[in-house]
Amino acid sequence: MSKPKIKITLVDRLGKCGCHRGHKIGDTFDYDTDRGKLCPMAMHVAFPYIDILRYGGTPPTSSNGEIRFCCPDVDVINVFCLEVIEKANNQL
Repeated sequence: MSKPKIKITLVDRLGKCGCHRGHKIGDTFDYDTDRGKLCPMAMHVAFPYIDILRYGGTPPTSSNGEIRFCCPDVDVINVFCLEVIEKANNQL
């Protein structure tokens, strides 16, 4: 079974401090090729959502329909958005 490609984008920061890993709003990551570049704490939060997407489920969405999650660092609180950019077997 081929798994969909997942894009992770940093879309907002709610905390007072900058990211300790240097991530900035607009940064994007491909789950398969860039996951080592994304903060491990954020990746830990992202994984359940990604797992749901990769196995055909529908994770919770925000009021505008986006799949979002936050960095767990209370001083930073980066907000990330997940997107399926390529479905399994190249079907969108």
